[in-house]
Amino acid sequence: MKYKKEDRQKLLVELLEKNPLLTDQELARHFNVSIQTIRLDRLILGIPELRERTRHAASAYARLKSISEGEVIGELISLDLGKFAESLLITTPEMALQRSKVIRGHFLFAQANSLAVAVIDARNVLTGKVELGFHKVVRIGEEIRARAEVKRAEKNRYKVMVNSYRSEDLVFSGEFILFAKEEVE
Repeated sequence: MKYKKEDRQKLLVELLEKNPLLTDQELARHFNVSIQTIRLDRLILGIPELRERTRHAASAYARLKSISEGEVIGELISLDLGKFAESLLITTPEMALQRSKVIRGHFLFAQANSLAVAVIDARNVLTGKVELGFHKVVRIGEEIRARAEVKRAEKNRYKVMVNSYRSEDLVFSGEFILFAKEEVE
């Protein structure tokens, strides 16, 4: 498909908001243009190269308080403590049911739960209650982008909404009630 320059640049911004770790080569393939065209588009739009976008994602890990880097399920893309966080999970064969090749729900839940905990600005955060829904089937190789938003914070109790998407399709949603504790008993 051939895109007009303005349309391509608009879509480029949207794609990189969803997955800032896309390479220029992947973007060029997606838009069926040269790598140089993508680089020029990024320059015009003020979008940094992959190395800088990766560094930005790495700085999100440095801001984590409630969990460590290895405890986030998926790749942490952005984090604004007390407000929102985003992660990207690329599904693998090990996550799937053998017969159907459908990704097991507990991986989607784990991504959402770890992101809900990560967004809280406290050292010890525990999940108290979750209302969740699985909306679409996820298969091997699909990229799942989750976004957690703090909807309410009262003393040590937080309500966090997490929505997970495959492209534009909502695949998982959850309303998490979390508690911040001084000391874990």
